[in-house]
Amino acid sequence: MRGSYCGRRAALVGFFVLVTSPTRATDATASITPIQELVAGLLNIMKAGPATPFPRRFDILAPIIDRTFDLPAILEESVGASWPSLPREQQQMLTDAFRRYTVASYVNSFDEYNGQRFEIAPETRTVGTQQIVQTRIIPRSGDSHELDYVMRQGPAGWRVVDVLADGSISRVAVQRSDFRRLLTRGGAQALADSLRSKSADLSDGTS
Repeated sequence: MRGSYCGRRAALVGFFVLVTSPTRATDATASITPIQELVAGLLNIMKAGPATPFPRRFDILAPIIDRTFDLPAILEESVGASWPSLPREQQQMLTDAFRRYTVASYVNSFDEYNGQRFEIAPETRTVGTQQIVQTRIIPRSGDSHELDYVMRQGPAGWRVVDVLADGSISRVAVQRSDFRRLLTRGGAQALADSLRSKSADLSDGTS
């Protein structure tokens, strides 16, 4: 990766309190499967590396993000109570911009392979009706980084609804603060413009 993963995890910050209880083996297996697919996709684009154009790596990862993340639920939680009152066309505008930003963030963060490996814990933790799938990113040398996925079961199965850096720092919590500030200042258009600008920066203008 360009620079340390730790240095670029600013997109994955916030706070999340966990209250855990035992998890049934069947639930654990079902909720871990999407993360196994995600990890395989991240390794794929890491090994493709900067020699592969950003749009190509984006196209590889995007359908995996679509299958493993509940992006509409994440966006609605990040926007908050004002989401239902937004016109449908504004909701769609934000959904499209948020999807592009999310995929671009992962492609940018996982952009080079230097012998790193991922470990997925074989057991999950339960938080209410949700499951926490714990992963570690282990470099060839140096400290590992914990990246955990909050999974919620819906009609499409278990999907990611939040990401926790170091086991407690919530991406959704930070997005919530940022998104609501932009919505207050300039409405849905300001938030969509910000997401598009960030996507362009992450992809060196190609996304």
